Amino acid sequence: MNSPTYWLAGCAIMSPGLVAPSPAQAEGLYIAQADHVMGTSFDLKIVASSYPAAVRAETLVRAEIERLSQVLSSYQPDSEFNSWLATTNKAVAVSDDLFAVLAGFEKWGQQTGGAINAAAEGINQLWQKAAGSGSVPSETDRLQAVADARQQHWQLDIENHTADHQTTTPLRLNTFTKSYILDRAANAALALPEVSAVVLNSGGDLVVRGNWTETVAVANPRADAENSQAIARLAVQNRAVATSGDYRRGVQIGTDWYSHIVNPLTGFPANEVSSATVIHPDAVTAGALATAFNILSPVQSEQLAATIPDADYLIMTQTGQSITSPGWADLLAPSPSLTSNSSLSETARLLSVTPLKDKLWKADQELLINFELSQMEGRYHRPFVAVWVEDENHQPVRNLALWYNKPRWLPELRAFYALPRSNDVNVGSVTSATRSPGAYTLQWDGKDNAGQYVKQGKYTVCIEAAREHGTYQLMRQEMDFNGKTKQQTLNGNVEIASAALDYRQKSDAR
Repeated sequence: MNSPTYWLAGCAIMSPGLVAPSPAQAEGLYIAQADHVMGTSFDLKIVASSYPAAVRAETLVRAEIERLSQVLSSYQPDSEFNSWLATTNKAVAVSDDLFAVLAGFEKWGQQTGGAINAAAEGINQLWQKAAGSGSVPSETDRLQAVADARQQHWQLDIENHTADHQTTTPLRLNTFTKSYILDRAANAALALPEVSAVVLNSGGDLVVRGNWTETVAVANPRADAENSQAIARLAVQNRAVATSGDYRRGVQIGTDWYSHIVNPLTGFPANEVSSATVIHPDAVTAGALATAFNILSPVQSEQLAATIPDADYLIMTQTGQSITSPGWADLLAPSPSLTSNSSLSETARLLSVTPLKDKLWKADQELLINFELSQMEGRYHRPFVAVWVEDENHQPVRNLALWYNKPRWLPELRAFYALPRSNDVNVGSVTSATRSPGAYTLQWDGKDNAGQYVKQGKYTVCIEAAREHGTYQLMRQEMDFNGKTKQQTLNGNVEIASAALDYRQKSDAR
């Protein structure tokens, strides 16, 4: 489709001059962002004929997510799933959605040879407990957890639409349930005649539906900050994208890191694959395969994918090997490239930027800026946030992130609003392993906004947050980037619950 007008509600862009179109104008793109939705971050894009129509679509999406969370959530005590879980050896009439998800676990358990199993939760709990004690589970406990997971945990009756819960083993509907919810929420929005396309991104799992091609960056599992260089850029239309990996969630036992993804057949955390990204027209299929590909060997994953039409994937192994489906290359989005003339210009400029006597930032070092947004009861959208780096003269060196609402609210970010800004618009999505709710990591690679390494010395990291009809907060922390690694914790505030700086060697990444 043609490039739309941009209506902004929580868009991470760098263009203050955009305004919302009037209802009479052509269709536009509405963007909203939130946290603590299904336990992670949530980005929503809607292409609609008017701003009011987009707002109605967002309301439908939110309502459908809340409805299905009330049915399927393992974390909400009063969900239908948890109520059913409290019963034993009793045929209980269940909703269509709970029945479909339970049936989906049966299907994918069979299709993956047992790699997909809701009872993997018991094994997860075993390893979480082990992390608390500081030692890995005993072989006896591990094998018992495997035996518990291998039981038949429920019996479905298609004719009477009932589910009979038959064990006391812990169960959790992870794996593809989030994709199931996203798919139905997307359908709810597309039911409006004024809506032509929708993109939902829940913590790195996406559903793209309608007349729209979404550019999706695939996060590097060993450099997964929000603004880190992606390992691939995809052009996705009418498909779902799911990524699962070991790099954002898991447990630390001693000096070893263990993935939160466990193998129900062995009782051990998955350890051969660092990340798997799957693209498929069906959201549940994408979600199930992304998890399974972390548990199965790459050869087994390739064999399984060959039996499923339209399944494309990228598997990154722990050794750094990339394994892709035959159709993966067809999904890659074109990457901008420098001409030979522009490369010469950049080289000439580099030679004139920093005197030779000054030491430049070491290319093998980086700064990670970790922060967590506060959860506000009853607040759906994120606060407006800007993160940048200043030199000792308080001049901007590098803009790292800008998340804000409608352009008229940009001045609420008072310090950032005074800085020079580019006109680049970046509305692409990122697929990655699911993050913790409200938790973000940004990377500064030591380069300025022109892409050149800065000299070593003192710089100030600025984190600014403002909430519509709420508070204004500004964090400033100076750090000496002299080549010696260090960490610094910042005091939290009303909008930013916590923040920390980690100046480190890139080789220290897990």
